[in-house]
Amino acid sequence: MLITFEGIDGAGKSTQIRKLRKWLAEQEVEVLVLREPGGTATAEKIRDILLESRDNISPIGELLLFSASRAELVQKVILPALETGKTVILDRFFDSTTAYQGYGRGIDRRMLQTVIDLSVFSLRPDLTFYLDISPENAMLRKFSEKSLPIAFDDTELDRIERSGLDFFRRVRQGYLDIIKEEAERFVVLDALDKPQTLHKRIIESVSPHVPGKRNPSESSTGDGR
Repeated sequence: MLITFEGIDGAGKSTQIRKLRKWLAEQEVEVLVLREPGGTATAEKIRDILLESRDNISPIGELLLFSASRAELVQKVILPALETGKTVILDRFFDSTTAYQGYGRGIDRRMLQTVIDLSVFSLRPDLTFYLDISPENAMLRKFSEKSLPIAFDDTELDRIERSGLDFFRRVRQGYLDIIKEEAERFVVLDALDKPQTLHKRIIESVSPHVPGKRNPSESSTGDGR
């Protein structure tokens, strides 16, 4: 089973992935957690270029770098893991490309889809959790001690995060449009809900896919934070 988490940075994906990983382990499910870009030696080097570089990478160059990283991860790690029966949790997948490079950068959707198709080897998530948050709230979470407007050349921001609020507004709209097109795959969550409330909803969605699952209400759902 492939489970993906989507949303702009600051939505709380990492927290929910950690909680889901713990819960699946309690159900004796073998689980592998990965992130995009990254997950292989080559993909991690590409991640450094994409996120840590101060260079002005063109939108097409950015798309191709993300896609090269994804192709490495899918072919070398994700597909072999799924073939052995593991559950894979992936922090971002091709929906991020559609939202960020399509809506955010303005790349033609037909061109975008061709590149995505090449990089995923026909792989699609079984379930996608989208944590919805406004760009303003996401940035305030990251800089809780600061007030808007945030200086988007801040050294604490990675290259993508420095793209500005208007960029992330387009990205968020992209996600919402994708969800309308593929509603059956997505579980939409309000990222401003309490982490434990979100976790409960996530395990309620995942439980039917877990053989021999315990009743979610009887399972440990971690701490109450």
